[in-house]
Amino acid sequence: MHILGDIGNTDTKLCLVSTKHKIIKKITFPSKNLNQKKLSKYFSLLKPNYQKINKILFCSVVPKSFNLIKKFLSKKTKINCYEVKNLNLKSLIKIKVNYKQVGSDRITNAISLINNKNNFIILDFGTATTFDVLIKDTYSGGIIAPGIRLSLDTLSDKATLIPKINLKMIKNVIGNDTVSAVRSGFFWGYAGLIDNIIKLIKKETRKSFKVIITGGFSNLFKKSINTKVYHNKDITINGLIKISKLIK
Repeated sequence: MHILGDIGNTDTKLCLVSTKHKIIKKITFPSKNLNQKKLSKYFSLLKPNYQKINKILFCSVVPKSFNLIKKFLSKKTKINCYEVKNLNLKSLIKIKVNYKQVGSDRITNAISLINNKNNFIILDFGTATTFDVLIKDTYSGGIIAPGIRLSLDTLSDKATLIPKINLKMIKNVIGNDTVSAVRSGFFWGYAGLIDNIIKLIKKETRKSFKVIITGGFSNLFKKSINTKVYHNKDITINGLIKISKLIK
């Protein structure tokens, strides 16, 4: 069995995968303020048989959390715990930009989709809202916009009269109170941002793309933007499964 994980700025997603690359179990827990006691509790929910684990792979944008998890798993399994960028990925993908400055999660998502036939735009609603451009087998770069939840929380923290707001799908543009006005600004504002960035990517590259959406708010926006999109909730895990085949 394999332990695969995606350590993001907000959440860590762990997955137990069979040697035939079938997902057995998934759990999610906060990435911040981890310690060995908390990790013991979280991993008990995954219920791994540590003696049968033969591969461990993470994509991580939080080095401190990865190092804590690596320390925990090294005691439990006695095998190497890899981060995506520790591996030579040249056989899987070409990277046109500064490799060190591209998040491991974004590279992993690109590898998940690569098929040498299609061009993809990967839209990920995470702590940041990211767009990644994949042209055939080449990662060509991307766009990083403020994350929706982060922006909502910052607005309510900084503006005394604006409460914490849960974003949801709406039909009207014009709000009739503070909550509906903020919801409209975020919902229709981000829908417009998404459509315009996709339009500009197509214009700049002069290519057509399949647009894949994933992450926390992907369900909310998949029917509210003008571009045809495909929802893929397991894109990162599938990318990790692909990359894990490099580990011998």
